[in-house]
Amino acid sequence: MLRRLIKRVKAIPNIGKEPYLSFYNILGFYPDKIDLYKEAMTHRSSSIRSKKGKWVNNERLEFLGDAILDAIVADILYKKFENKKEGFLTSTRSRIVQRETLNKIAVELGLDKIIVSSTRNLAHNTNIYGDALEALIGAIYLDQGYRVAKRFVFETLIKEHINIDKVLKSEVDFKSRLIEWGQKNRIDVRFEVIDSTYDNMNNPVFVSCVKVGEVEIGTGKGYSKKESHQKAAKMAIKKLRESNELQDTLIDSSKHDLKDKED
Repeated sequence: MLRRLIKRVKAIPNIGKEPYLSFYNILGFYPDKIDLYKEAMTHRSSSIRSKKGKWVNNERLEFLGDAILDAIVADILYKKFENKKEGFLTSTRSRIVQRETLNKIAVELGLDKIIVSSTRNLAHNTNIYGDALEALIGAIYLDQGYRVAKRFVFETLIKEHINIDKVLKSEVDFKSRLIEWGQKNRIDVRFEVIDSTYDNMNNPVFVSCVKVGEVEIGTGKGYSKKESHQKAAKMAIKKLRESNELQDTLIDSSKHDLKDKED
């Protein structure tokens, strides 16, 4: 209670001022460490040099926010669906945090209006918005802690912008499908980034592969790691659908591996 009161007192000089007001309208509270939120909205194309001489952008916060978002959604689903198994929980989480959804929510929140970016063409790079949303969650976590970050994700993202019941009825994304298939057949499914470059507009490009068991059966290229994972999974699923022989080979190989481990 005392801590909350102190925060309210500290916020008084910033009420109605920019950029505090813009973030308040999105978050529902005034930030304590405003620099974290500015960093969250700074795309790599507009990196700024810190007092220590380091180039600062939102990539590190995006990395942190991605992990925090996954943990929070897992926490929410684990408690909401007490009798559901791991495969269902993994699939549902994947659909909730998929890049297309995050991009859409970021725009609905108005992040597209406060992102600092020098990228000229956003037509194929709208992942900037979803990346910034993840970075924002990372900033909230560092500034306010896990409980406030979880409240933001649940109250603002899920309750206002995501209908979990509709998510459950919607088409499963390719990565989730492949992971579910692997879990059903007790086969390990792994996604790996095998290359990362930049296009002629200086946007990052990732190439990923997916291995089912120890066999690489799909690759994908995208403007985010998640997009490249989805494309790799799509290729893998296409191959599995077209070849029962491939499915049988992978399943038999997995059974032998399990038997060897048990022996």
